[in-house]
Amino acid sequence: MGQSIDIETIMGLIIHGGNAKSDAMEAIQAAKKDDFELAAEKLESSDKSLVEAHHAQTSLLTQEASGEELTVSLLAVHSQDHLMNAITFKDLASEVVDVYKKLAGLAID
Repeated sequence: MGQSIDIETIMGLIIHGGNAKSDAMEAIQAAKKDDFELAAEKLESSDKSLVEAHHAQTSLLTQEASGEELTVSLLAVHSQDHLMNAITFKDLASEVVDVYKKLAGLAID
């Protein structure tokens, strides 16, 4: 049987993924109010949280790639689910912010 995945790593994925998704939602809400500066800040914050989550994920991938057998729990699967949803949501939020910019007559980056 393999080594259990560190609970701190799992919780890091969940927390950073949740923060990324929350910031992306706040970016949409800011754009909806034509506050595109805040929307950009929130998308940047979302990206930073995703980078932190990717660091945690990369450490797990590196462990496994180096031959260490890891035992995957339901919580570990849930953390990956959180991360993938956050990535998808952030990508979609960027597009929605661009739509609001276009509706406001602004140039899209």
